[in-house]
Amino acid sequence: MFAKTKNETNIKLPFLFILFSLLCLIGAMALILFKGDSIISSQFRVPAIWSAAHLFILGWALMTAMGAMYQLVPVVFLTPIWNERFGFIQFTVTAFGILYFAHSLFHNPESALLPGLITLTGILMFLLQMFMTLRQQAKPNVLTLFVGTALISLLTAILLGILMVFSMKTGFISDYYQAVFKSHILFGTAGWFTLLIFGFSYKMVPMFSLSHGYSMKPAKYVFTVYASGLAAAVLSFFTEKNSLFTIALMILAGGFAFFTWHMLQILQRRVKKKLDYSFRFALLAIPAGLAIHLGAFICSLTGSFESAIGYLAFAYLLLWVALSIMGYLFKIVPFLWWTWRYSKEISKHSVPSLKDMMNDKASIPVLSAFILGILSVTVSIAYEHLALFLSGQILTLGASIVFCYLIISVLKK
Repeated sequence: MFAKTKNETNIKLPFLFILFSLLCLIGAMALILFKGDSIISSQFRVPAIWSAAHLFILGWALMTAMGAMYQLVPVVFLTPIWNERFGFIQFTVTAFGILYFAHSLFHNPESALLPGLITLTGILMFLLQMFMTLRQQAKPNVLTLFVGTALISLLTAILLGILMVFSMKTGFISDYYQAVFKSHILFGTAGWFTLLIFGFSYKMVPMFSLSHGYSMKPAKYVFTVYASGLAAAVLSFFTEKNSLFTIALMILAGGFAFFTWHMLQILQRRVKKKLDYSFRFALLAIPAGLAIHLGAFICSLTGSFESAIGYLAFAYLLLWVALSIMGYLFKIVPFLWWTWRYSKEISKHSVPSLKDMMNDKASIPVLSAFILGILSVTVSIAYEHLALFLSGQILTLGASIVFCYLIISVLKK
């Protein structure tokens, strides 16, 4: 797994990001709960929803991804983090910027430029850290392609977001505001999160399933097809050609289907026959993501994409991105803590086993409740049913709180 090597990062750095992200997850879920009336009526462009969305995407998903990358990049690419002290500074700037940005979006979106710039500075610092780290890699591989392109997509999404705020204040590029807005969403979700999850899945799926002897050649085609879909989608936004957008969604769904097939091929070569429950949930996110991609293509084909975008986006972020992250965190956090706390003590005295760090079966009720809550919320948006939304979001919030408690409880062992 994650062997303890000279490339290992100071454990405090990834955990700072992860612990901060857990607070943002609860905050985002609570905000969504209290704005149910706006969400079920598909009124997403309101300050509280903007704040919740950025608290979830930037505060939880992005910060979790950053923390994981500080630990995984040195192991996957066999190169130490460029500057750990710089990483702690980057955390401080980014965390402050995200909280300030979410606060500004909630109370006065027009004043969000300064906190947006602070957040951008923190993310640029992270990108510099990662690019300086990756450039030290002796021999780039296909994982470098996925992760590197994901980082470029993140940078593009943030720059487009700042451009949107600037446009709101000055009217600059107002004629292309919608195209910029759609590209911002695309790069921040499919470009950043999906490509990143694809890339690290190629490391973690074989690792947690003990798979050997599989081919990595299909990964190049997965990247080519999915990246082509992203490019076609951006082009459709600026040319305003719906037919091109439909073709782009078809290509994206094809790329995701290819990735799903490749994951199945890898799992078929596994030695570990009984997979851990939390890992199964991470794997369950893959067919969920594929279904959402196919659903988006079908909706565009039938002319119902605009009316479906609300629940498609919600399901995408929660059932694909969030479920992937949660499933992997159940595996990664206990291992990181056990390695740091006990790996040097094995030969000296008795230490807890890795299984003692986290009750893997606890992931079953927690993540099942999370999925049920998300499905309820998704259906409530489709049918504009407030009672169903409230019950589903309360379940989602409750599952999120228990999930955070389980992750934090590992640090007490």
